[in-house]
Amino acid sequence: MGKPKSPPKQAANEARAVLRMLRISPQKLNLLAQQIRGLTVEKALNELQFSPKRHAADVRKALQSAIANAENNHGLDIDSLIVTQAHVGKNLVMKRIRARARGRAARIHKPFSQLTIVLTDTSATVEEAA
Repeated sequence: MGKPKSPPKQAANEARAVLRMLRISPQKLNLLAQQIRGLTVEKALNELQFSPKRHAADVRKALQSAIANAENNHGLDIDSLIVTQAHVGKNLVMKRIRARARGRAARIHKPFSQLTIVLTDTSATVEEAA
């Protein structure tokens, strides 16, 4: 009766995880996303493990979620996964007021971000090329 099921948003050899409502500015989160873009999963996990950034643990958790999605939902080989995309988007911005001199007020923006990590299995592309 309802409308037909929409096709999947990624290819058969891809898995993704989305981390929403992360209380960090998109500009700062993008610095972490740049560190792992294009790396193998093992190197990306190590990079985030030893990163001094405060939200590296949250990004690492999202990456582990994408790895679990690849293994359990898509049946992909973990050893041949590469982080093909790690992109950051804007989310909610909380607006707060700070009292200033002479009865005035200044606006404070507290931004939230959204991180999407897409992993691709490279073993399938190697087999197709051969």
